[in-house]
Amino acid sequence: MLAREWVVVTDQRTGLGWLATQLWGERVLIASAVFVGFMMWLAGLHLGWVSFAVLLLVIAGLLRMERRAVEAGRRTMAVAPAAPVVEVAPPAEDLTPISAVLGALDAPALLLSARETVKLQNRAAEAIFGQIPQGSDLAGRIRAPSILDMVRDAIGSGQPRETEHAERLPSETVYVVRVAPLAGPTTEPLWLLTFRDVSQARRIDRMRSDFIANASHELRTPLASLRGFIETLQGPARNDLKAHERFLTIMHEQATRMSRLVDDLLSLSRLELRSNLAPDQTVDLVPLLGHVRDSLQPLASDLGVEIALDLPAHPVTVAGDRDELVEVFENLLENACKYGQEGKRVDVALSGGEGAPAELSVTDYGPGIPPEHVPRITERFYRVNVEASRSKKGTGLGLAIVKHILTRHKARLVVKSEVGKGTVFTVKF
Repeated sequence: MLAREWVVVTDQRTGLGWLATQLWGERVLIASAVFVGFMMWLAGLHLGWVSFAVLLLVIAGLLRMERRAVEAGRRTMAVAPAAPVVEVAPPAEDLTPISAVLGALDAPALLLSARETVKLQNRAAEAIFGQIPQGSDLAGRIRAPSILDMVRDAIGSGQPRETEHAERLPSETVYVVRVAPLAGPTTEPLWLLTFRDVSQARRIDRMRSDFIANASHELRTPLASLRGFIETLQGPARNDLKAHERFLTIMHEQATRMSRLVDDLLSLSRLELRSNLAPDQTVDLVPLLGHVRDSLQPLASDLGVEIALDLPAHPVTVAGDRDELVEVFENLLENACKYGQEGKRVDVALSGGEGAPAELSVTDYGPGIPPEHVPRITERFYRVNVEASRSKKGTGLGLAIVKHILTRHKARLVVKSEVGKGTVFTVKF
């Protein structure tokens, strides 16, 4: 076995096979040497065998060095890791000119990217939505689905879009919201989202329609009465002096009722126009309630009702409009005297002040209000008893006016009533 292996190795390494392998592997070197020798022979340079062998060795060495250098370069290219690809971020867009334009707008405005992120906002938008960090998602601050759907539709289509959005709190506000592509100096597509407050126009439209509907309904009866009495005085009662006196008295009452109705409607309209404006005055309720009691004392005396005040010795101040608060307390005390006349007494109690919230209660001891009517008594023209209200010269708008004034003053009206025991109206500031 060992002899056989030795023969094979000898045949491959030192025998003719090895020599043939080496010569074939160096065929380029031999061919190069023969070519150089042939060219030298043509040039007339005759070399001996020793010189030719030396030349062959030199050429072989040079070719080997070149081959090794090429192979080393290939290995380096194969082994060396690829150089990392560095992404160069595009230069940030200069939004200064757009920011200056947005700052000059009085309407809330937001600058959006195509990814629905906020890039800029003006001061008007900051007052509504608060400070929105740059790059924040729009859906994280505006939760209205109609606005978000409109923005996505506009960005997808590349066309302006518009919708109407209403906010209920803290007061009813209506916006016309519009989004449109912004053609400017930037390469990135940008979109401008604006909010136009149309609350005032909507209130005026609603008040106009309400005034027409309610006024026409409430004025129809006294106008019909006036027309009938006038026709009677012009016809059958032309010469009846007693009928003249009686009819003219009724006509005066009906005209006075229409005048009160128009005054209350106008007052309610003015209040609705100012419902979103907070009062900026400070009012002490203690002397104000004394003034209201004195102004209603003749009415209370005619009805046989006593108005009792329970007021603290220290001031009780609230932020409010004095004339509007007088109107609130006059309405509450007048209603208590008229509809609680059977109880012969109205108690007015004021508490709070010196850091505590103010609270006023007006209590009558009349027939009370059935529980099914309590939630609706502040609606316009809603009456628990229509005949009793008209006989007491009520317009059906007093408590609606009270509710609107208290809403503007950030106060609320609480009504508690029990049939046969009276009613308590409480104003909590």
